[in-house]
Amino acid sequence: MEAAARHRLLLSLRSEQAMGLRSIPRGSGEFETAARDEPTAREFHDEAAAADVTPARPQVSVARTTRATSSDAPAALFGQPPVPSAKPVSLPTAAPFDAPLLSLEEKRARLVALDEKEVRTCPKCRLCQTRTQTVFGEGDPAAMIFFIGEGPGENEDKTGRPFVGRAGQLLDKMIGAMGLRRDQVYIANIVKCRPPANRVPAPDEVATCTPYLERQLEIIRPQVIVTLGRPAASYMLGNPKLTMGSVRGRWHAWRGIRLMPTFHPSYVLRTYTEEIRKTVWGDLKQVMEAVGLPAPSRGKSM
Repeated sequence: MEAAARHRLLLSLRSEQAMGLRSIPRGSGEFETAARDEPTAREFHDEAAAADVTPARPQVSVARTTRATSSDAPAALFGQPPVPSAKPVSLPTAAPFDAPLLSLEEKRARLVALDEKEVRTCPKCRLCQTRTQTVFGEGDPAAMIFFIGEGPGENEDKTGRPFVGRAGQLLDKMIGAMGLRRDQVYIANIVKCRPPANRVPAPDEVATCTPYLERQLEIIRPQVIVTLGRPAASYMLGNPKLTMGSVRGRWHAWRGIRLMPTFHPSYVLRTYTEEIRKTVWGDLKQVMEAVGLPAPSRGKSM
């Protein structure tokens, strides 16, 4: 290759690298496909920031880039080592509970003791400084289904009960569509005090508070856990970087208990499209089947 041509090629490669490209297209068709599939940085940020919806397109484009950069020639031109193929990351699960199941009376007594003697007066994190009262959780101590949300909001902080605002009204409707009443399931959050301005609980707050939640789960020992929204799913599945698009609607496990992530009712209210409502209803129907609830009548939905 002539020196002038080589110089032009290197300048072109450096310009493409500066724009974020990491492969050399073999032809115009391949280049157009890669450009179409690759989201802009802003689009990717907006989708990830939504927290409750993450489309699969970024995953597809990453796979394309990984395959393209596995060639030694482009990597050598950029002065970088080849990028290895991405490996799937399995979500960790802890060992199942091995303590014997409790009677209904024992479950009720232990939940009351946990609330009255520990949670109500808990001073372990900064959230105790701004709360009106703690929100322990409520429902049937022998519930088959345990719903877990993110944290109390303003209405919950005032009443001491979980999910009593607009999101709670929708959750009641979801539970009713399953053929159950609110007092036949159990409802709690990953933190027991309201974060200021309803912000997402900080990692240290979650770490401090979730042992209470785990003890509730050990006492009740439900058949199925339903996490509502990304923060609850992230904690229960041990993956702070997960997206709802990658986990919802599929079965997971937590300490031997089946776990189904779905969207938070507040997200459903914000979007309130037929597609989102059908998606959540599909997740709940899987839960109904898992615990042996009768199939919903035709046309029934949340």
